[in-house]
Amino acid sequence: MLDKDQTKAASQVLVQHWRDGRKLDALEARLRPQSRADGYAVQAMLEEQSFGKLFGWKIAATSEAGQKHINVSGPLAGRIMSDTVIAGGGIASMKGNAMRVAEPEFCFRMGRDLAPRPTPYGVDEVLAAVDTLHPAIEIPDSRFADFAGAGEAQLIADNACAHLFVLGAATSANWRTMDLIEERPQITLRGERYVGHGKNVLGDPLMALTWLANELRGLGITLLAGEVVTTGTCHPPLPIQAGDHFAADFGVLGKVSVRFA
Repeated sequence: MLDKDQTKAASQVLVQHWRDGRKLDALEARLRPQSRADGYAVQAMLEEQSFGKLFGWKIAATSEAGQKHINVSGPLAGRIMSDTVIAGGGIASMKGNAMRVAEPEFCFRMGRDLAPRPTPYGVDEVLAAVDTLHPAIEIPDSRFADFAGAGEAQLIADNACAHLFVLGAATSANWRTMDLIEERPQITLRGERYVGHGKNVLGDPLMALTWLANELRGLGITLLAGEVVTTGTCHPPLPIQAGDHFAADFGVLGKVSVRFA
């Protein structure tokens, strides 16, 4: 288990690599997290070092494709900081981005707090705490050159491969009456069209959202009103490059896009 000084030092290494756009093979042995708890402790230090404030949360590896992409067996939670958020239709820099993929996602903004408690939250309870639903695009990356071999604990410390996040406008559709499992967002990229599927997100985007609420509950963290939760990609990660325009059409739920430079 890492002590406080080791935890802070590990976080500083990762943050500095993120700011410089540099990659590392692994954290040195004395700073390397050995458990999920260690990883989350390192990740939490990001809030002290970020230029922005906590904007919300992401979930990595909610799909089988996502789990294979970073070689983990299940989901990981990460922080979205305000200085990494891009409004829909904006421009995302490719500088320092080695993973070079983008992911269409269902994102929820919370309307009230979900505080830690002894018993898990149910889907209905979490859903009742949601305010709005947004189409979104996540642009992940890792500070590790070999992110597929970094391992779960280091990837959690690495903020679950968080990099940039594109948030679309809140939908005006009555999404609570819809079956998000069967929603099929259409993605357009370099003249090709791809079709996502809501069931790719842990079987149901609402299940993914509930997983995140309970992951934070287990860490003693309150999911706050106003924070967003982006629930993981509904399509296998799509390769991107400078000059690309990535557009995701969620039908009645709205559209979101980003251009890469």
